[in-house]
Amino acid sequence: MLYIVGTPIGNLKDMSFRAVETLNSVDYILCEDTRTSKTLLSHYDIKTKTISYHKYNEQEMQQKIIDDLSCGKNIALISDAGLPTISDPGNILVKNLQKHNLEYTVVGCVSAFLSAVILSGYSAPFTFIGFLPTKKKDRNNLLSDYKNSKSALVFYISSHDIKSDIQDIYGVFGIRDAVVVREISKMYETVTPIKLQDGYNGVEKGEFVLVVSGNQMDNQEWSNWSIKEHLQHYMQNGLSKNDAIKLVAQERNIKKSDVYKEAINLDK
Repeated sequence: MLYIVGTPIGNLKDMSFRAVETLNSVDYILCEDTRTSKTLLSHYDIKTKTISYHKYNEQEMQQKIIDDLSCGKNIALISDAGLPTISDPGNILVKNLQKHNLEYTVVGCVSAFLSAVILSGYSAPFTFIGFLPTKKKDRNNLLSDYKNSKSALVFYISSHDIKSDIQDIYGVFGIRDAVVVREISKMYETVTPIKLQDGYNGVEKGEFVLVVSGNQMDNQEWSNWSIKEHLQHYMQNGLSKNDAIKLVAQERNIKKSDVYKEAINLDK
């Protein structure tokens, strides 16, 4: 298990009991700067082995860490101050752990949305949205405001709304990668990478945070496309014809019937 451990920003007394316990129990600690971390570790009489892990060596360190975790070792990751991965090294490692289905969690972070961003593998910039409005019109207006944002977007979602909210977000945003984070820091914590168009098929119990990738598609990419080319783009990326028609009509601000006429020709 990899433990992503929050450390004090300034006052050493801000360290959590669980963070101290974790740093004492792991096989080794990955430090952004071992010299800086020595002050903190000495203060709490933590004698665990430390290894440098920073932006200049994080790529070459990936395989060693993955191998050690695969062999059952427990590792902690800390930065010089605060939480890793947001502006400090760590998100590359999280992405690799997801690919290899290796366990990881956050320790010492009291903010659900910050923990979720860290666990998602996305990094700054990101925008915290919170819960969507209850009324359909209000939520669509809010989502439309952020549809073209390039930064990752973070949503709080209740367990009984998780599927419908993802569907609503997909309805406005279209094809996007996302990560569903459930029960942060609890026994049944799960991190599930998804695609909005596929929805979420996991357990619908507990507290949820959804992190959605930013809009990486510039409108200029499709402004010179024909309607048929626009449809083909989405269908080649896994959308059904009906969903592609809906999305193209929405993006071009034209009637679905006009798009449907072009969709018929795709079968010819």
